[in-house]
Amino acid sequence: MNTELESTLAFHSMHVQGSPLILPNAWDVASARVVLAAGARAIATTSAGVAWSFGQRDGNHLTRTSALDAVRRIASSVAVPITVDIEGGYGATPSDVAVTIAECLDAGVSGVNIEDSLRSIDEQERRITAARAAADDAGMPLFINARIDTHLHGDIGSTGWVEETVTRAASYASAGASGIFVLGALRADTVRTLVNATTLPLNVAFGPGTLSINELAGAGASRISAGSSIAEAAYSVAQHWASAMFDNSDAVVASPPTLGWGALNGLVRD
Repeated sequence: MNTELESTLAFHSMHVQGSPLILPNAWDVASARVVLAAGARAIATTSAGVAWSFGQRDGNHLTRTSALDAVRRIASSVAVPITVDIEGGYGATPSDVAVTIAECLDAGVSGVNIEDSLRSIDEQERRITAARAAADDAGMPLFINARIDTHLHGDIGSTGWVEETVTRAASYASAGASGIFVLGALRADTVRTLVNATTLPLNVAFGPGTLSINELAGAGASRISAGSSIAEAAYSVAQHWASAMFDNSDAVVASPPTLGWGALNGLVRD
């Protein structure tokens, strides 16, 4: 069995209901090494963090070339499975999605997130089908995490919201998805409803305003990720410190950073 196949199969096995895979999302080599040092068993990217690091807006503005450049850098720097956020798949057609998947596999990834951006169910099914076919053609059981963006509707947790989310989950599962990612599942009863409505592992988000890791796990989540929250926090620290230097000439640094020069330099060593 080749190393990439072993890594991908191992990644699948990490999704356990009630004992979830924890993924604090990274956006570059340094953040990936920090996450790995914290105890991560796999690395997940955040498309927002990657886009911001390239000076681009999040929301399908990043090019496939830039996204895959970041992926290759991160994948070559860690020895654990990596799953990458490919937004909508970087292209207008299912064929474009297939090209993106082929390039991700060439970079050595074990999984991808692909969002529906509230496309029609039929259209998103075709895109997931194309992604699965590209992985099958490469002989890799890629973990395709299908993100359902019903949170964009608002009214999260309502009967209509749950029904549409469940309908999309079933359709994406039949198209070849390996897992379902639902943003906005903020209550334990909502998470349990979604868990019971699909046979696929459920990925939910952790961050400001969410339940705790233990509460999400207790509700049945198989995967918990941070999305862009950590990148947002990192840039917020930069903004706070920079503003203090300009706004208050009497500002002093109360305490040194938790990760100083030596620690960070050690984490990104060759």
